[in-house]
Amino acid sequence: MIGEGLVKVLLEHADVIRARAGAPIRLAAVADKDPARLDIVRALDPSVALLDDAFELAKRDDIDIVVELIGGVDVAERLVRAALEAKKHVVTANKALLAERGAALFDLAAANGCDLYFEAAVAGAIPVIRVIRESLASDHIRSVRGIINGTSNYILSSMANEGAAFADALKAAQEAGFAEADPTLDITGGDAGHKLALIAGLAFGARVLPSDFLTEGIEKVDPRDIQYARNFGYVIRPLAVAERLESGALDLRVHPALVPKSDPLAHVDGALNAVAIQGEMVGSSFLSGLGAGAGPTATSVAGDVIDIAKNTLAGAPVRRWHLPSEGEPELQSIADLSSRYYLRFSVRDESGVLASLSGKLSDSGISIEVMVQDRDAGEDGTATIAILTHHAREGEIRASLNAIDDTHLTTAPTHLIRIVE
Repeated sequence: MIGEGLVKVLLEHADVIRARAGAPIRLAAVADKDPARLDIVRALDPSVALLDDAFELAKRDDIDIVVELIGGVDVAERLVRAALEAKKHVVTANKALLAERGAALFDLAAANGCDLYFEAAVAGAIPVIRVIRESLASDHIRSVRGIINGTSNYILSSMANEGAAFADALKAAQEAGFAEADPTLDITGGDAGHKLALIAGLAFGARVLPSDFLTEGIEKVDPRDIQYARNFGYVIRPLAVAERLESGALDLRVHPALVPKSDPLAHVDGALNAVAIQGEMVGSSFLSGLGAGAGPTATSVAGDVIDIAKNTLAGAPVRRWHLPSEGEPELQSIADLSSRYYLRFSVRDESGVLASLSGKLSDSGISIEVMVQDRDAGEDGTATIAILTHHAREGEIRASLNAIDDTHLTTAPTHLIRIVE
């Protein structure tokens, strides 16, 4: 649990924290509805006040910073609002809360002279937020792309390294503690979508909701896709992409992608996260590390607590995390994306199917770079065709695939994965 990890960091690393903050930071109170978790805190430090109501924290005079680690949106929003209205600084790891309702909360924090920090909400222990906000503050960010969900990366890595089917790889991730009992947000791309919305705000000043851009999960990736990608010189990774196009529009999307083996992201294995940032002046920066887990996430939360303490000691004014809002940003439609594509067709193993398929793609202006055909073992009368295309507009690709799937040529819906280079 992140909360337990934070308690241990604040208590067991108190000497380091004091030296770096310039003053001691005291854990005054902990709130939890589970008595067993409160017993853990009691055993570590009996002087810490133990509460069963988190809203009581915002009322205490001996509290300067409230750390929200509840998760979810509704209750967490009420707690954060109560703390800010009581003029308490807030640290949170709640990416869903900030992605969906962050704009109003940041405004409330500023109005009450409070800091609202959230480094742990994106990529765990990797300091993506601080790098964009501070290290690259003078630069124009051109793009941010990366692996920001360790569960999805762990599953795809297991499928690639061990030949596991998706369901088996998911079960292994749950048994290893990298996936929740309900992994929906992870495997459908929802978790990465929340994080990408925050990144877009930091990098481009764009206030967007996850529902504003394409979010696709990894649940349709098949072991055959993993093998074809390997044979073509690629690795499949769960990517989040945020890019400022030459037109000024933003390209935001979350989806599995074929990544060239020469790309550093191709070598980010297991539950690791990684983010590649492209700046106008600094060029490429690459950050990698554990994106989840009690230790890494608690360390990021504690870092925010220390940062706020240093601000307070220095009498510094509140530092806002976002760039000035651009209002309603122009987002590129996914139909207008120009990309190369991997396509996997399930077809009838009949004479002329291959020629008909390539002909229909050509009629739509889609050029084939590589094509491979394999008979499906144990399935009479069917075959698999895997194709890499040259650059094409996604709207035209989709229209062509819909037309092909409406014919007698295919025996199952065609599977598409974008290639990111």
